[in-house]
Amino acid sequence: MPNPRLTGLGSGLFCTGVLFLLACLLGLMFDDALVAYGVLFLPVATFTALWVRPADLVTAPISVPIAFAAGVLPISGGTGFGGRLMGLVTSLALHAGWLYGGTLIAGLVVGVRKIRLMAERRGQVGQGPARKETAGPGPKRAPAV
Repeated sequence: MPNPRLTGLGSGLFCTGVLFLLACLLGLMFDDALVAYGVLFLPVATFTALWVRPADLVTAPISVPIAFAAGVLPISGGTGFGGRLMGLVTSLALHAGWLYGGTLIAGLVVGVRKIRLMAERRGQVGQGPARKETAGPGPKRAPAV
């Protein structure tokens, strides 16, 4: 498995791009592709949470639902601006379970990663710097008079 470290913006763009491309492909292959889109959303949300760098962990659960909404546009249905908007709102309302599930998975993955990161830091703080032992006697001093 690749182990990329995406920034907060990069993880959002990755998730949005992958979900948009998946929605376009599913729209071409299937007539009603919203359930397949929801199923494929879960691993994309997981990988987004796994690949975000430790400094930007909080961004994954925020960018995942935004990417879901942006990605569902090609398969939401409707014609014209108003029809597309109503199709988007309807898709988000009817498939909110997938949205909540993927967001929950991303939040859990990020939470576990943060706890492990804090445990590693706590272990490093307790050790402190290593002391150097000298092999021979210390410096020679002049005799006291």
